[in-house]
Amino acid sequence: MAWIDDSIIERAADYLWTAGRVLEQRRFAHLFGAAPDPAGVLAALDAYRTPGGGWAYGLEPDVRGPAAQPLAAGAAARILAEAGALGGERGRELCDWAATWTTQDGGVPAVLPSLRRFPHPPFLPIAEDPPAELLATGQITAPLLAAGVRHPWLTGAESFCRRAIEAIGTTHPYEVITAVGYLDAATDRDWAVEQAARLGEAVRDQHLVLLDPDRPEQVRLAPGYAPGEFHLPHDYAPSPDSLAHSWFTPAELDRGLAHLASRQLPDGGWPINWARWSAATENEARPGVTLAALLTLRAYSR
Repeated sequence: MAWIDDSIIERAADYLWTAGRVLEQRRFAHLFGAAPDPAGVLAALDAYRTPGGGWAYGLEPDVRGPAAQPLAAGAAARILAEAGALGGERGRELCDWAATWTTQDGGVPAVLPSLRRFPHPPFLPIAEDPPAELLATGQITAPLLAAGVRHPWLTGAESFCRRAIEAIGTTHPYEVITAVGYLDAATDRDWAVEQAARLGEAVRDQHLVLLDPDRPEQVRLAPGYAPGEFHLPHDYAPSPDSLAHSWFTPAELDRGLAHLASRQLPDGGWPINWARWSAATENEARPGVTLAALLTLRAYSR
C-alpha cells in the first residue's frame, strides 16, 4: 500500500522550510530532493561539533549546552549514516570520541556530569559517576556496524551491547527500540534473530505496543513517560527490513501506519509525543520527528 504521496511530502516540505533547523532542511533536501546532497548535510552537522570531537549545542534537542554528550553522538551517527559518511574518517573520529568516555564494561553513559550545569529535562537524570547504558552505546554502535566500520572501540562496545540485550527483562519502549536497531546491524545474525524473537514476545507480554490506536487503555506506559507517549508497531520496525517487522501482523502494521499518516498536522509537520519541558526544544524536535515519519511511510510504501 502507498502510505505516502506527493501531497504529504509537499506539506511536510512547507513545514520544514518554515520551521526546520538548517540541519533538518539539509537532510530533507538530501533524502527527498531531486538530487542527494550529502555535503550539505555534513556541513550542517559540523556546526554541532565541539573542539574535543563530540557533538553538542542541541543536536539532540533535549540535550542542551556546549558540552558534548553520548546521546548527541548517537544522533550524529544516524545522520552520518544517512549521508553515507561513516565508512571513512568521520566514523573513526566518532569511535575515537566514544572511546574517551567508555566505562570498564565497554559501553558509554547516556549523558555525562558536564550536562548538569546546562538546561536539561527532568526525565534525564545526571549521575556523578554514570554507568554505561544500552540507550547511548547501541545508538552509536548500530550505524557503525551497518556501515562496516572497523575500530578497536567497537569490540568492547559490541560485547557490552550483547550483554545488555541478553539481560533485558522488564523493559520500556526506548530500550527495546535501541536494542532492535543494534540487532538489525549485528554481525552475528543467528544470535540477533534469537534475541529479536525474545524481545518481540516481551513487547507484547508487557503491553509496550499500541496495536489498536482506538484502544490506548491496552498499553502500559513506562514510569516517567508522558500521557499519550505510546509506541506503535512501526516505532519498533521503522522499515519492513527490520527484525521487529515479524512481531506484528499485516493488519497491526497497517493500523499503526494509518495512524501515523493521520498525525500530520495542518502545518505539515508531525507532533512529538514525549514530555514537553520546553517550547523551544519541542520546536527543534518536531522537524526531526517529521523526517522520521516521512522515512517510515516511504519505507512501507515500496
